[in-house]
Amino acid sequence: MTSRPSPSLAGEPAHRHHTPRTHATEPVAPPAAPRTLRIAAGCGTGCGCSAPPPAAAPAHRHADHGHRDDDGHAHDHDSAHAHPHAHEAGDGHDHGPLPGPARIAAALGVAIAAELSHLLLPDALAWRIAGMALAAVAIALAGTGIYLSGLRALMRGRLGIDTLMAVAVTGAFLIGQWPEAAMVMALYALAELIEHKAADRARNAISGLMALAPDDAEVQAADGSWQRVPATSVALDAIVRIRPGERVPLDGEVSAGRSTIDQASVTGESIPVDKTVGDPVFAATVNQGGELQVRVTAVAGQTTLDRIIEAVEKAQESRAPTQRFVERFAAIYTPAVFIAAAAVAVLPPLLLDWAWLDAIYKALVLLVIACPCALVISTPVTVVSGLTAAARRGILIKGGTHLEGARRLRAIALDKTGTLTQGKPVLVHWQAWGDADPAHVQRAASALAGRSDHPVSLAIAQGLTRIGAIPEVDEFEALAGRGVRGVVDGLPLVLANHRLIEEQGLCSPALEALLADHEAQGRTLTLLAGEHAVLGVFAVADTLKAGSREAVARLKRLGVTPVMLTGDNPSTARAVAEQVGIADARGGLLPQDKLAAIRDLQQRHGVIAMAGDGINDAPAMAQADIGFAMGAAGTDIAMETADVVIMNDDLGRIADTVALSRRTHALLWQNITLALGIKAVFFALAIAGQATMWMAVFADMGASLLVVANGLRLLRGLPGR
Repeated sequence: MTSRPSPSLAGEPAHRHHTPRTHATEPVAPPAAPRTLRIAAGCGTGCGCSAPPPAAAPAHRHADHGHRDDDGHAHDHDSAHAHPHAHEAGDGHDHGPLPGPARIAAALGVAIAAELSHLLLPDALAWRIAGMALAAVAIALAGTGIYLSGLRALMRGRLGIDTLMAVAVTGAFLIGQWPEAAMVMALYALAELIEHKAADRARNAISGLMALAPDDAEVQAADGSWQRVPATSVALDAIVRIRPGERVPLDGEVSAGRSTIDQASVTGESIPVDKTVGDPVFAATVNQGGELQVRVTAVAGQTTLDRIIEAVEKAQESRAPTQRFVERFAAIYTPAVFIAAAAVAVLPPLLLDWAWLDAIYKALVLLVIACPCALVISTPVTVVSGLTAAARRGILIKGGTHLEGARRLRAIALDKTGTLTQGKPVLVHWQAWGDADPAHVQRAASALAGRSDHPVSLAIAQGLTRIGAIPEVDEFEALAGRGVRGVVDGLPLVLANHRLIEEQGLCSPALEALLADHEAQGRTLTLLAGEHAVLGVFAVADTLKAGSREAVARLKRLGVTPVMLTGDNPSTARAVAEQVGIADARGGLLPQDKLAAIRDLQQRHGVIAMAGDGINDAPAMAQADIGFAMGAAGTDIAMETADVVIMNDDLGRIADTVALSRRTHALLWQNITLALGIKAVFFALAIAGQATMWMAVFADMGASLLVVANGLRLLRGLPGR
């Protein structure tokens, strides 16, 4: 991965403390070898599959890992192939590039025109020729790649579903069922395209993560001056300066200054964290307050962000794609059909004195009966109906594999901030303390909070009901990592955190008890104080989303165990979990801790999901069997990494997805049973010599209509929602 081994995400602490170098040592090292990342992308042009070529990745951090296949074609595969399912050698599903949406739409339109001409126009030779021409155009538009795939499979001695599709469509066309042949080919191509397109977005996840960290850093040189250099060239223990509004370039430890850091991108904490000397900071987090000087504890390639990137890669590598049932079944079904048809065409004339024309006719009847039209249509029609039903509810599912897989979920890990809660602090309680006048406390707190841009201060200012005019604040000063102070109505006041009030010796046992009670509920405390006493207490918290309790209850009723994984402190995690009804709540987790928790849950429960909205959730979502992202408030990285995106942030949609998956699975098996059952009956009749070509066509068309109608039932929606 890098020129020096990068520690694994789960195997080493996020920060390491090293003995500081003296300033006589030059802190700017020669440029390190760039990180080489494998971007989840489509195949190269040599693969022969339908996935598009990989999107361009940043040149300084991306290197291709090439290999060659058995035919000697060059590949630029990575571990996470753009296909939603992997094709094993021998399945016969290595078709060439599929046509684009416009071409498939045109094929569907021409196929419909062929169908209408067959049904409505006179049965005259000229009209039949015109209809056949339309069908041939539709097949050519949609099926060129499939025909080429079938030919390649035959040349390699394999009989896959593409081979059977090509033979069946050709056979149906030759015996006069050209409208059906055209429609089946167009629908099959459409289903394949939908699956491939749905998976392509995931390949942007890692490149998006890399873009978070700044490319350069302001480093202190040996003579004490500051110079801006590439972040990849900054040495261990170097001192970097981070100005307000800038992102932290590398992991480190604050050596000078105080500030507030928004580190939601790494830890998921909903409220920015105060930082002072000795506190750790993470690469890609945002400095919101004062200027900081930071001693680097992890160089480029070894930061927490780099470990997140590596974790996403490895988690995507370890995911075993699920092949569709129809493709697995085709490995047996297709050769069996060809062998049976060949046997009927050859053996009876040789052994039973049948006429050759009669035997060939019966063999053709068997091929028509065995045409996988209904079987092939049953899966995409049902899955696309399920995907459409989900989209109508604000659930974007990236392919049928994830729709089918959600039914097997046994547990789901839920992030707190932005998933169970609103993701922003609000004022939930305030009170005057001691003999202080509540009106004065309210007006003074509003005045001081209104002058600050700290998220907690903004929550207080927005949450207090205005009583009259807000007084002016003189001598206003922001206390980095502590709060603010100023003179209000002639009185010097501070609006500060618990730490500053303790330092000033203003905390009484009674006040400490009150603060401890609020902190046990996961609230952030801010106090208004004068020179000699505390005047007011303000509690800010991230509130629950409407419907979180019911969503958790529905998951439990479906047999899915909810677990909370959050970067917030354990007391906050326990408080929120108790409110929503989650028994297993784990707080204070960094991305590597969430990833380890997902692996633990997989060992305990089996198939699990992860739901979150932050960049810090991306490794866990990639490792989980299914990742859910909260789309409205979620980051682009979480949405790209996830398999399912909840666009309206309604947590109840996760339970909807599980219920829809189970219903889809039931309909899929109903359709497969219908398709195979009808064909088995008519196949037996054909072997017995009781089936005619008309009956063969009826069996194929009838089964197709039944499975389509059954699959479309999913569009009716979910009971009770």
